[in-house]
Amino acid sequence: MKTSLASFFKNQDNFKNALIHRSFCNEHPGSQSNERLEFLGDSILSLVISQRLYHLLPSSPEGELTAHRSSIVQTASLAAKAKELHLDQSIKLSRGEEDSGGRTNPKLLENTFEAVLGSLYLDSGLSTCEKLLNEVFPDSELLLPITLKDPKSLLQEKAQSLGWGTPAYKILESSGPDHAKSFTVEVNLGQNQSASGSGTSKQRAETQAASAALAKYFPD
Repeated sequence: MKTSLASFFKNQDNFKNALIHRSFCNEHPGSQSNERLEFLGDSILSLVISQRLYHLLPSSPEGELTAHRSSIVQTASLAAKAKELHLDQSIKLSRGEEDSGGRTNPKLLENTFEAVLGSLYLDSGLSTCEKLLNEVFPDSELLLPITLKDPKSLLQEKAQSLGWGTPAYKILESSGPDHAKSFTVEVNLGQNQSASGSGTSKQRAETQAASAALAKYFPD
């Protein structure tokens, strides 16, 4: 990236607030976690990337656009971008989370990236978010060839190839009013391996859980 991430912010406190993991709050009463910012950033990321793909791929049908977007906003991709932006070094974690490898946790890195984006939106507006994402995800990356397999299908294929059986999905939590539900889903791979994901629908949460499992157990 040509410029530092902090330079996109008018108020540096907004940038710092986006780096506070919920575990940090347990040891520092009065701190506010970045989870609400993560929720906002997830939507902004989807909007900006969808809009760019819509214009970059004018002849692609909906299914291909969705596959392209999924490959870009999946856990492994966002975790890699978080590392490129040195967010892994800046996240505020509890001692326990630090000791358990939180700085290398793909899902935690993904969430932090989204929280930074949400905070930037509140700090400087959508146009600045677009500017940041244009640098982080240049057009050349958005146009890279992709597999049209969605994360759930790809995870099933990889798990079965190792004899792990079919991944099983279980809802861990659902909250919020009917018009704004939030779901947390866990996927189990049959060998005491599991991963979780969240989303505004069961399908999206399952997709995020599958992406997290792919990043955790099949990073290459």
